[in-house]
Amino acid sequence: MSLDEALAALEGSRANLRFRELLAICVQFFGEPRRRGSHHIFKMPWAGDPRINLQEDGGDAKPYQVQQVLRALKKLKAQGV
Repeated sequence: MSLDEALAALEGSRANLRFRELLAICVQFFGEPRRRGSHHIFKMPWAGDPRINLQEDGGDAKPYQVQQVLRALKKLKAQGV
């Protein structure tokens, strides 16, 4: 999946996305997370925000988590990565 495809998928399904799908997108673009309990913490290629810290709670991703990932992917695109 390309960066543009990931952005389109996330923007089109903000309130109806499975947690595992969101996690797979993050792993593809930011690498494997470190885990602390139920938290998946991703290392960003920049200092500061946006950061991604996903917590699994049931099957669906929470809208604020999708927003976090969208902001990070848009910043990644703006940096030309």
